[in-house]
Amino acid sequence: MLQSRLLAPGDVRLAEVPVPEPSAGELLIAVKAALTCGTDLKAFRRGHSLIPMPGPFGHEFSGVVARRGKGVRGFREGQAVMAVHSAPCLTCRYCKRKLFNLCESIMETKVLGAFAEYVLLPAHVVRQNVFPKPRRLDFAEAALLEPLSCVVHAVEPLGVKAGQTAFVIGAGPIGLLHLLLLKSRRARVAVAEPVPPRLRQAKKMGADAALDTPEKARKLLSRLTPGGMGFDYVFECTGRPEVWEKAVGYLRRGGTLVLFGGCPPGRRVAYDAHRLHYDEITLKGDFHYTPADVRTAYGMLAGGKLRGAGELISDSFPLAKLPRAFDLLSRGKGIKYAILPETPGASGAGEAR
Repeated sequence: MLQSRLLAPGDVRLAEVPVPEPSAGELLIAVKAALTCGTDLKAFRRGHSLIPMPGPFGHEFSGVVARRGKGVRGFREGQAVMAVHSAPCLTCRYCKRKLFNLCESIMETKVLGAFAEYVLLPAHVVRQNVFPKPRRLDFAEAALLEPLSCVVHAVEPLGVKAGQTAFVIGAGPIGLLHLLLLKSRRARVAVAEPVPPRLRQAKKMGADAALDTPEKARKLLSRLTPGGMGFDYVFECTGRPEVWEKAVGYLRRGGTLVLFGGCPPGRRVAYDAHRLHYDEITLKGDFHYTPADVRTAYGMLAGGKLRGAGELISDSFPLAKLPRAFDLLSRGKGIKYAILPETPGASGAGEAR
């Protein structure tokens, strides 16, 4: 089979590798659509600690069951499915405390290699995080299950209510998914993004205010928030330490800052301790998702409850053109690209874009 491999930053090549044979409990998936994401882009541009090089990469996908390992129940060969690339072990110290996203082995046992004709899903992922794909949902949109699960993990525990205010900093694919989910909760949402096409996309997808710099929000607080008191929630989706620090300034007293964008290891940020204490500011880190988050995200996509998610996919390319997709993203063009392998013998015709 053909598999894209990231050999070094900026160096992606197709390689012919053996088609994996599923062991007990495993599923071999013929990939119908795989999506680019911000983590992949970071790896392509400068490397990433969670994506070893040289090696396969890509982790947002949907496809068709090509072969089943012994003992797999609930799925049949030829069935269209959607999945995420990881699942908790359920036995470590953190899993026993139900902190499934912080499972001690979840990153070591994750699946990479979705930019390929086939991807092999291990038994623990099959048991917890694989779902049938509805016919009404195309393969590319079904591949949004993984990033949407991450955003669900960030937003759902907050209990956002109708009429509350939120500020999303960064209108990449994750920031725009935050926007869609918050608008589905009938929140008033402002978005800041310096790249004009992405800012226009945010406005098209329902942003109540679209700003080219976060600083402009400070001047508009009287219009964007009740009495100019500041936002109930701020979602930092850039992963830039200087933005992490400034983001607190847009919150009302008692507000919550969700730090979604990850910073490189070793980076430090500083906050006004007086403000954190006396204004009861909550700083909330956010990482990955739980099986419950995945089920919630699946329900949203499968049930058509998150309108506009497909608009995040700017275009599609064949597997051989994957470097072209990352070149465009590196130049700030597009939001997400769908990579559509032509898997020999895979059924499901008519369900892709």
